Amino acid sequence: MVRIPSPSYSITIRLEIENKIGMFAKIATAIGQAGGDLGSVDIVRVEKGKIIRDVTVNARDEEHEKDIARSIRKIKGVKVLRVMDRTFLAHQGGKIEIHNKIPVRDRNDLSKVYTPGVARICRDIHDNVEHAYRYTIKGNSVAIVTDGTAVLGLGDIGPEAAMPVMEGKAMIFKEFAGIDAFPIALKTKVTEEIINTVKYISPPFGGINLEDISAPRCFEIEKRLIEALDIPVIHDDQHGTAIVVLAALINVSRLLKQDIEKFKVVVVGAGAAGAATALLLLAYGVEDIVVCDRRGALYEGRNNMDSYKLSLAKKTNPRKVKGSISDAMEGSNVFIGLSSPDIITPDDIKRMSKEPIVFALANPEPEIAPEDALPLVKVFATGRSDYPNQINNALSYPGIFRGLLDIRAKGVNEEVKIAAAEAIAYSVKDDELIEDYIIPSIFDKKVVVAVAHEVAEAAKRTGIARK
Repeated sequence: MVRIPSPSYSITIRLEIENKIGMFAKIATAIGQAGGDLGSVDIVRVEKGKIIRDVTVNARDEEHEKDIARSIRKIKGVKVLRVMDRTFLAHQGGKIEIHNKIPVRDRNDLSKVYTPGVARICRDIHDNVEHAYRYTIKGNSVAIVTDGTAVLGLGDIGPEAAMPVMEGKAMIFKEFAGIDAFPIALKTKVTEEIINTVKYISPPFGGINLEDISAPRCFEIEKRLIEALDIPVIHDDQHGTAIVVLAALINVSRLLKQDIEKFKVVVVGAGAAGAATALLLLAYGVEDIVVCDRRGALYEGRNNMDSYKLSLAKKTNPRKVKGSISDAMEGSNVFIGLSSPDIITPDDIKRMSKEPIVFALANPEPEIAPEDALPLVKVFATGRSDYPNQINNALSYPGIFRGLLDIRAKGVNEEVKIAAAEAIAYSVKDDELIEDYIIPSIFDKKVVVAVAHEVAEAAKRTGIARK
């Protein structure tokens, strides 16, 4: 797959340049010949006979960053003083911090927020435990819990290495929904230890967001925490993905004026995201779903399936399709990839029905190169931000938790998930829908508001709201 320069590999190169006409043109030419994408250019300072500039360039990967710097070093009269990776700079010292909501300026303030005044609040909560939602952070806080075993595109990298992702998620919670989210990375992979730890730390939180925990352990962890706690527990890799996929598919059906329930869907990937997506589509009314793993279609009677795949096989594949992924795609309307790069080929897409719909959502490298798929499909989506129709979990979880926190939800259910998917889908109006715009941008602020409202209403209707 040919990769294009991306802001995720962005460097700022500090250059000392001889103050002569035409020097910067040489630099721009060198960057272009090396395949870099030239961005901003800033003057740092002017010295006698030379100019110090910061030049920002997008690259394809780390090796490409080095190639660009080497190309510039070859220019006579130009000295590379420093190469700064802007992504690493963005993470320097961590990306989040805690702020006080009210000032502590003197002993009068201190006596209210801490001893002795705080004792009155403690006694009130002791007598009325629900007041924790009113007088502590519980009413606006979510724990983001991981063990670092299934980090997107990276796999089992451990809790410390997973922290930058958890911090990024906390930023999205705050930026889009005003929720205070706390990254909690656990140094254990033992299911019982994870379950007990989350139970023990749950009192300060109004919700638990499980993240990047590998399958099949994630299924049991989520199930048992839902049973044990009286606050919403959502494994976002499962349900966040499923909700946004359903939203996109609803909009495809609107765009093509086809009945979503009649789609023949192939889901490749029988892990957390694939299983949850298949089950949510079933709950919405899609009847013909074939789930595949690397060995091919799941069907009742297939050997070498764990209990989770066996359960999935019983609920899906009504036509008893057998064989490889390619075989499963024969005559299908929709391909949803939640697996790994280069799983399907252009020939597989040609085996699909007329006007095929392909969601290649493996990240950062999709199941098929967009350049190979786009000439063959009616609608194409990825998990990437550099192509149209990004299926991004960030469209779902800020609004979902905002709505659940607002009504002090005791849990979460299928009705809530479907309400969230429909709210995301109908944020795009009928006259806005086109092949390249089936899902709203995560920067569309009205999406969070719509999702939160519909989630809260669904929670009230189904009896899981305290408020």
